[in-house]
Amino acid sequence: MKTYSLKASEIEHKWHVVDAEGVVLGRLASRVAQIIRGKHKPTFTPHMDGGDFVVVVNAEKVRLTGKKLEQKQYFRHTGYIGNEKFTPLSKMLATHPGRVIEKAVHGMLPKGTLGRQVLRKKLKVYAGPSHPHEAQRPTPLSI
Repeated sequence: MKTYSLKASEIEHKWHVVDAEGVVLGRLASRVAQIIRGKHKPTFTPHMDGGDFVVVVNAEKVRLTGKKLEQKQYFRHTGYIGNEKFTPLSKMLATHPGRVIEKAVHGMLPKGTLGRQVLRKKLKVYAGPSHPHEAQRPTPLSI
């Protein structure tokens, strides 16, 4: 039996819309990462971008479990000695709710050029209920 490898001409990308209202962040990020990577398709090829586009709406209404809202912090470094910056999840959710979902999905993708490319191209996150991708006719996805 031969192993099937997807060709670039056979790739077809669909659009999905996900409502994040009341959905637990980790479960949402896990399912979105699977879809934008293409692992839900029987033609999954690890070295190619065969995933679908995902539009996440209502990012500000995502649900968090436990004490994450008070305890979880996002880390970044400016590049200078001793300049570590910690941003609490509550502040990040208030100012940039889309970044919370983007960072969660980024943590579940492969670390490399394909993972960065898939995240940048395939994931669209919006804080409110509206999005500018109605022309692509996305199918609603329940998580």
